Amino acid sequence: MDAEKSREYARLLEEAGRFHGDVCRGIEIGTRMTMAGLAAIGISDPKGADRKKLLVFAEIDRCATDAITALTGCRPGKRTMKVLDYGKMAATFVNLEDGRAVRIGMREKREDNKAVLDAVATMPDEALFSVTPVAVDLKPEDSARHAAAHLHLAPGAARPVLDGREVVVEGETLCRSCATGRTYYRVRGGDGA
Repeated sequence: MDAEKSREYARLLEEAGRFHGDVCRGIEIGTRMTMAGLAAIGISDPKGADRKKLLVFAEIDRCATDAITALTGCRPGKRTMKVLDYGKMAATFVNLEDGRAVRIGMREKREDNKAVLDAVATMPDEALFSVTPVAVDLKPEDSARHAAAHLHLAPGAARPVLDGREVVVEGETLCRSCATGRTYYRVRGGDGA
């Protein structure tokens, strides 16, 4: 890594660490991942002039995602970050203006894995990550510009289904959990809707 990029890494690492609460390996990796992803899709000011041009898909819900959030300004609540949690140290950065997208992922585990982790700050991107140009098919409801007012009230449900997330089963509009019969929770009491 050249001197200028090294200084930029140190500055961004400090910023990500403040957001996360400390600097750990995940913050180090997420900082490098963010730098590589933004450079690959031509985004230089993600929290300023380019803020409406960026969407990120994070494939892990760990520290690296905090670094990406801190350095890009992308957040699930702003609909500019999708946390998929596949358990992979990877993220896809999408330039919404020109469609360029790149998936940045840690290279597979190697015999020298500890040495790689110890050298996160200095390794070249291509040694640390696989950098793969990809195409991302976005639906209108994936966009930050999508009107939140697009909602349906599923029959018998107490809450509306927002952002085109409804499912039609046998002509009936349902939320995804009602359609599949699966949720991440078990009802102990109350209305459960």
